Amino acid sequence: MHEVGLNYTRYKMAVASQFIWQNIFHQYKPCDRRNYQQVKLFINVFNASKVAYTGSSEIYFSANYLEKCPTRYLRREFTGIMYREMARVWQWNGDGQANPGLVDGIANYVRMKANLAPVGQSTKPRCGGRWDQGGDVTARFLDYCDSMRKGFVADLNMKMKYSYSDNYFQQLLGKSVNQVWRQYKKKYNRG
Repeated sequence: MHEVGLNYTRYKMAVASQFIWQNIFHQYKPCDRRNYQQVKLFINVFNASKVAYTGSSEIYFSANYLEKCPTRYLRREFTGIMYREMARVWQWNGDGQANPGLVDGIANYVRMKANLAPVGQSTKPRCGGRWDQGGDVTARFLDYCDSMRKGFVADLNMKMKYSYSDNYFQQLLGKSVNQVWRQYKKKYNRG
């Protein structure tokens, strides 16, 4: 872990927060953001296969995963996961109503837009089976939606402050989420 350290971690948490607020969610005023005075980071040994998870303003990293990460990729991978998990801290989730795959996809979208995707992950759009299956499938779908309407992810996130509905896609893009998904799949000729 000497590749990362406390000072680096604190710095990257602050930089990630600014990136998310300014570049992704367009939350320029503190009143637009989740009201957390501090974010805590814990590095623990997990029994599960998770790399990291977030609960409210607490981030938990897997010591097992970091230990197994090749030294040459450790700092980049740690930073990418940090951006993803900081997005989970700051994003709205429809007061718990939003589809978990969408919430996960938004976090992965942040990591992708920060150019911190996992080493070896394809940079090409992936269709997968569902728009809301999470991970980079949903992240790339959200990127497509953002190409249809600049600021789409920021607007969607703001709509998700108190509730969630798939109808938000209709309101923001003029088409149902399933119509946009079919368009996306057709454009990239997959599945």
